Amino acid sequence: MDYIVQEASRFWQDLMSRPDGPFALRFLMQPTVSSLLAIRDGIRDAKAGRDPYLALIATNADERRGALKEGLNATARVLFLGLLLDFFYQMKTFGSFRYVGEAIVIAFALAFLPYLLLRGPVRRIAAAWMARKAGRETRP
Repeated sequence: MDYIVQEASRFWQDLMSRPDGPFALRFLMQPTVSSLLAIRDGIRDAKAGRDPYLALIATNADERRGALKEGLNATARVLFLGLLLDFFYQMKTFGSFRYVGEAIVIAFALAFLPYLLLRGPVRRIAAAWMARKAGRETRP
């Protein structure tokens, strides 16, 4: 049991020290790129009349798998880049790539989580903007 607590403590300390270590710029770049992808896809969703992304995943079991796959495909390059950067971070900091779980958590948190959280709200804003714009065009 002590080993689990010790590893969990080390895991948390390693995660918290990463923004101050080498390759810290990725903590800005990856969420930014992921957010831009979410904006692009949210606008596409609004144009297509699709449900908000996170709501679709949470409530529609029939489309959940396809929606998650679509989101992972959209962010695949950013996720891969995150894993690659964490590989280099660990090589520089620890001398080896021994914490694969940490690399996955960081890549997911920086690349997919912003996408997951932003795509739906962007879709709502874009849909409201398009509806408002369409209302103005029909008035004399």
